[in-house]
Amino acid sequence: MVRRAVPAALTRLPGRFTSRLHDERVAAWLGMALGVSVLSAFATGLVSHFMQHPPGWAQWPSRPVNLYRVTQGVHVIGGLATVPLLLAKLWTVYPRLWQWPPVRSAAHAVRRLLVFVLVGGALFQFVTGVLNIGYWYAFPFLFTTAHYWTAYIVAGALLIHAADEWSKVRRTVMTRPQDAVGRRAFLLTVAGAGGVITAVTVGEAFSPLARLAVLAPRRPGTGPQGLPVNKSAAAAGVSAAARDPGWRLTVTGRVRRDLTLTLDGLRALPQHPARLPIACVEGWSAGADWRGVRLRDLLALAGAGDTARVRVESLQTSGLYRTSHLDPGHWHDPLTLLALDLNGGPLDLDHGYPCRLIAPNRPGVLQTKWVHRLVVL
Repeated sequence: MVRRAVPAALTRLPGRFTSRLHDERVAAWLGMALGVSVLSAFATGLVSHFMQHPPGWAQWPSRPVNLYRVTQGVHVIGGLATVPLLLAKLWTVYPRLWQWPPVRSAAHAVRRLLVFVLVGGALFQFVTGVLNIGYWYAFPFLFTTAHYWTAYIVAGALLIHAADEWSKVRRTVMTRPQDAVGRRAFLLTVAGAGGVITAVTVGEAFSPLARLAVLAPRRPGTGPQGLPVNKSAAAAGVSAAARDPGWRLTVTGRVRRDLTLTLDGLRALPQHPARLPIACVEGWSAGADWRGVRLRDLLALAGAGDTARVRVESLQTSGLYRTSHLDPGHWHDPLTLLALDLNGGPLDLDHGYPCRLIAPNRPGVLQTKWVHRLVVL
């Protein structure tokens, strides 16, 4: 059996890093897998961010219906499955942190700084991401903003690091090792850990596996009317206003005529069904049967222009997502409803009673609940 020599830079620390797994080949395989995972999370994270905060030059389509559900599920569940990869990679390469001298040249100093940025940024993304899906905001900054900008730093540092290490990776991966058994077991263990995390999480988005979703913050089928709830009416401070018999829905703005409708008035309009999911940024999603008034029909009654944008306002008086906006492509879609019923019965208060927005291919935070005003822009 041939053993790879311990790098000369580590010989000053005898006996500390003798495992064969602290070698370039293991690090290379883990690095390639980690790179694919991180770039996948980066791409799906951009989809999530730009769906929630669309730039002026882009309008997201309403179809396919489940696009956001799939991309956000991949982002969160795949991100969780990447945690064993990251930890294994750090364990494999951590002896390099003890190299002496720590900096041998200006170029070496830049490389070490880049690695510090990459490792620090990756740990920040994973730790805050896990805290976010657990609804534990133990940090003083806004998660979405910090997560978004740090993602660019990590992706950029990763690409530069991969380019710098590519020749080494190519050499070590293409060389057939003589003592691969231990490495193979280690890599399979890491892959198995990621698979287990996926298995006990994916049920939050894939209902047939909901029973296995022991790590999921929300499970399909759990909650009022068989649908999970992120924010209750009590938490939003709207319970009294939503139950008020004097509630009215107002349609105003750039319309030919303002509309004011009671709940009975809304129910008197043609009602339509839609099978649509609630898909949340934390990765969970669940399909449901909705019934209500098509938004395009309501706006047609008010005389809204075909190219108008619509601001949907909740009874909530504060919060980042008390309002949301709909582009023409979304409000013209026949599946976009002001829903009055859910899974065969009137909306539960926590699901947005007396009426809520439900639209295809849209993040859950933008499916505004407790709607009381539509403003045509």
